[in-house]
Amino acid sequence: MAGLLWDDVKDLFDPHTMGSLPDLRVPNTTVNDWQSLLDLIVERGWEHRHSEGDAVVPLPRAQTVLSRAADAECPELRVWPSDGVLAIFRFYAVDEIDFDVDLRELQGQERLDTLCGFLAAIGRCLGRPVLMDPEGDCGHPVLGFDVHTGRVTRLAEPQ
Repeated sequence: MAGLLWDDVKDLFDPHTMGSLPDLRVPNTTVNDWQSLLDLIVERGWEHRHSEGDAVVPLPRAQTVLSRAADAECPELRVWPSDGVLAIFRFYAVDEIDFDVDLRELQGQERLDTLCGFLAAIGRCLGRPVLMDPEGDCGHPVLGFDVHTGRVTRLAEPQ
């Protein structure tokens, strides 16, 4: 199974046109999906750090973090699937897993392969699509993990 080639998608990784922090999401999720994601992070041994405000705290159960008080600060989970590649998850809502990556860290074939492997691991674990939208343009995915093909594919036409 061939992966994406950098030359075919590098326009989707241009921080000037896409925004440096594109929006990644897994739509239509549940608390169980969030917990599966947290379990996957631990199982894969991905370096991670969970924080609430300025305090770094142990990774909680999904139910605990998602049932916080409405006026509580939104927790943040930083995950490094490999050296130099960071994904930042925010626990905004139960029904959508939301995270960011920095396109400046994702230049070249090797980093593209890392991102695709990360998105595929999440998508396979949850049995759901993982979509990447331009920064601030949610609902217009340009790249994503397709559950039916088991691959990350380009979703937007080249410009």
